Amino acid sequence: MRIPYTGPLPPPIIIPRSANTPTGAISALTNFLSAPRSSLLPPPPNTNDRTVLLTGAGISVASGLADYRGTAGTYTLNKTYRPIYYNEFISNHEARKRYWARSFLGWTNLHKAKANDAHRAVRDLGNRGFISKVVTQNVDSFHPIAHPDLPTLELHGYLRSLVCIHCGNHLPRKDFQQSLSTLNPEWAAFLAEMLETGALNSEHPDERRKKGLKSNPDGDVDVPNAPYTTFRYPACPTCLADPPILANGSRSIVVTDPDGAWSSSSTAGVLKPAVVMFGESIAASVKTAAEEAIDTASKILVIGSSLATYSAWRLVKRARERNMPIGILNLGGVRGEESFFAGLRADNDGSLGVRCSESADKILPSVLRNLEFAAVAEQNQETMSTHSSYT
Repeated sequence: MRIPYTGPLPPPIIIPRSANTPTGAISALTNFLSAPRSSLLPPPPNTNDRTVLLTGAGISVASGLADYRGTAGTYTLNKTYRPIYYNEFISNHEARKRYWARSFLGWTNLHKAKANDAHRAVRDLGNRGFISKVVTQNVDSFHPIAHPDLPTLELHGYLRSLVCIHCGNHLPRKDFQQSLSTLNPEWAAFLAEMLETGALNSEHPDERRKKGLKSNPDGDVDVPNAPYTTFRYPACPTCLADPPILANGSRSIVVTDPDGAWSSSSTAGVLKPAVVMFGESIAASVKTAAEEAIDTASKILVIGSSLATYSAWRLVKRARERNMPIGILNLGGVRGEESFFAGLRADNDGSLGVRCSESADKILPSVLRNLEFAAVAEQNQETMSTHSSYT
């Protein structure tokens, strides 16, 4: 289940000590990714020689998106922020109105945002055989877009689609956005005005606040005192055409107003974002796939995540229990990080474990260059050795 951890996070533990500068962090991460498999792990084919990545909102901050617990994160600057929970969404028509109104305003910026240098470095590290798979908590789809050939498991789903909670039908988010615009012309005019004035150009909470807005992760824009109760959203087109059978054996009812907006007299036809909402359980197949990604890798590297949700934290705990080397590249503290690095040798240079508090988009490209340079140097050395054997 996706449940946020709201307790205080510890200050970051920098490992090795030399990783307290960008240069030191780059060196330590280079050592971590290039280190041979630990002798404590099962031999092939049970595990590979590569690293599994676990990424969070911090990796997408450089793309212009808000995060949760960074220095400018929602939980840091907006102490009263409370995300909508699954049970509230599926049971409360007014809560859905509020959710979709705020999502309608935030979707444009989220949709036009692009993957950044960190995502592209992940792609290239995958192409060079250092990474086996990416497990991401993010719902922005940057990973599968940036590296389609490197497998990505979207642990918490994705915002690019909607899913009907009654029939399971999927609908593209961009089509849904158009339907919202058609059903809510006054809101559409308000959105157009904000886009024209540049009010939505920044995801930074302080910048949004100056313009009377509150910006939260996952494309959520709150306008204080806005008339959310006037917002309308469409019914699932599949349920509307063929109302499904309910659990009690009766046929559901799907009613819309003359414009096609879902009516509260309906008993089906509710669409939700194809994400795992807070308080919602992760599908068993996704949970199993995430565990397999950990169990078949030789190392785990966490990027841009404070591991504040149990669904992510438990994967690193699993890696620790398997004696896998653990790396963390995240600005700020990480839940339970002291236990992940307990017992590391004092002479560790990053090969056995690494903890850096740096921005991924600044660090990962340099780590990639280091590894590429080392590969070229090794190839040149092998060429010279081969040449020498013939002379």
